[in-house]
Amino acid sequence: MTHREDLPQITVLVACCLILVALPFVTTYNDLLTAGAMRLGVAGPLQSVSPIEARMVVALLQILGLHAAAAGSQLVVWDAGGRATNLFISWNCIGWQSLVLLGASLAVGLRGASTEARVQVFVIGLLGTVLVNLVRVAIVCVLAAVAGQTPALIFHDYAGTLMTVIWLFAFWFASQRWILGPGESG
Repeated sequence: MTHREDLPQITVLVACCLILVALPFVTTYNDLLTAGAMRLGVAGPLQSVSPIEARMVVALLQILGLHAAAAGSQLVVWDAGGRATNLFISWNCIGWQSLVLLGASLAVGLRGASTEARVQVFVIGLLGTVLVNLVRVAIVCVLAAVAGQTPALIFHDYAGTLMTVIWLFAFWFASQRWILGPGESG
């Protein structure tokens, strides 16, 4: 029998398994699906987040001492030799998938918790997930500028998903240990 405090991890694990099973399909058809969704206007609301994320990624890269700039959803990152690499943040690269995973785990993991604990866990989860997405996109930018498109694409398609999985497991471990505790989680 499963303890209720294990439900967020089980939810994340099941969702991650489904993502990893579908990953070859998603990565193969990602460009086609993105173009189709953009033509249909489905991606519009999510695409409007891309310029904001691009500016936040540029700020993060500049904090790390890298030369970068953003214009709308376009990013430019310069390597140490002054060579520029142009990147585009599409609606499906902003990390909405990780927010869906977070939401599913919150729906299960916050049952029976106090309002104060729910708010704390929600805020930490949301901010942490956004930060993980920013770091993920920043790493893709650095890899594209330093190592080229292929390593950046491989990281984007595979390691970026693993970053989200690791973050969610760490988040729920910490939340249950220091915020929810044994009396807070269902």
